[in-house]
Amino acid sequence: MHFMYFTEQPMSAYPAEEGLKFGATALMFPNKHFDPAEGSRLYNEFIDQYKLAEAVGFDGIMLNEHHNAPFCMQAKANVFAAVLAAITERVKIVILGNPLPLSENPVRLAEELAMIDMISKGRLVSGFVRGGGQEQLATGANPAYNRERFEEAHDLIVQAWTRPGPFRFEGNHYQQRVVNPWALPLQQPHPRIWIPGVISKETVIWAARHRYPYIALNTTIEQTLKIWELYDGIAAEVGFQGGPAYHGYLKQVHVAETDEKAIENARQFTWMQGEFTGLAHPVWSTPSGYGSPENRRGFVEFSTGRGTSPRRRPNFAEQIENNMIIAGRPETVIAKLRHVMRETRPGIMSLWANDGGISQADSLNCIRLLGQEVLPALRETAKELGLESPFEANTPVSLAQSTDLTPRAAAAE
Repeated sequence: MHFMYFTEQPMSAYPAEEGLKFGATALMFPNKHFDPAEGSRLYNEFIDQYKLAEAVGFDGIMLNEHHNAPFCMQAKANVFAAVLAAITERVKIVILGNPLPLSENPVRLAEELAMIDMISKGRLVSGFVRGGGQEQLATGANPAYNRERFEEAHDLIVQAWTRPGPFRFEGNHYQQRVVNPWALPLQQPHPRIWIPGVISKETVIWAARHRYPYIALNTTIEQTLKIWELYDGIAAEVGFQGGPAYHGYLKQVHVAETDEKAIENARQFTWMQGEFTGLAHPVWSTPSGYGSPENRRGFVEFSTGRGTSPRRRPNFAEQIENNMIIAGRPETVIAKLRHVMRETRPGIMSLWANDGGISQADSLNCIRLLGQEVLPALRETAKELGLESPFEANTPVSLAQSTDLTPRAAAAE
């Protein structure tokens, strides 16, 4: 099983009362409230967290990217991935992921990722996402073409990695007269591609058709099982067997010496959910054309007071009760995560361990307890359940590729 460490990299050092007054903290919340000195401190604290995560035994570090909002400071995941490529030695660098529709030059993105793969000596896992609705507005990308641009940019990147250049690419959204990058991945035929998501059935289906593992982002156990049922059904249609090596799961988990301390800190997970300062207006999150008509209608009705939120989250107590948030001393967390593993059977698990205003001392302590006490117990459970990661199962990189990797790719994994 593959265990990753994750933090959303929150910009928690800003005046929360201003966010409450404004009513939202994504897209339109004025950046005059951003303090670069505090940002510098936090960026370096996150680096220390990642270094400790490698030292205590995590298999990977998960990175993501968001824009125009304090809930995530990673405006470019590739920047942090490049830093980690140089300062770490063992962990996989898992980008989940680059928002492809926001890119105006996918070939340049392919080059950046190839450089990260080479510098890390073949430790990159390159995930791709559609990007949030408000991010389409922030970058001037037409939401109506979001999925088209996502799929076309993906095809161009994979071709740039695998098809000898120079060649010409003519798509509906991207036209490249010359594709001939002189930065190619160390891993062959290309780095593994994993796809994260929450509620989009279309993305689950697309991932399965490409034989890419799908990472469910903090969904409930019931939602997760429905995702696996859909994924594995499509996998069977296109000719392979799904299962743990293709199933990933992100869970919010915080550990401390006592249950009381851990639960106190775990309340900070609701910071990112918007309990303290709000996130984004629903219409900004799902602009017209971004999602399916059914999803769009639900968000608009909610924003106009005619319906409940289609993404209504349970309150903190309910999330603790149903294991959406897992918090406690190591023994408590081990028992709850074992239950989740038995129910959902993922081969990839990302532990979102710190968020909001959790102090650096408590964040580092949580990582240390996870690595030294929780992960060893979970690895035993994974062996008992036969939960192999894509690396352990040696699954093909994509549907079109066999398991016969070149010597340098095999050495990299």
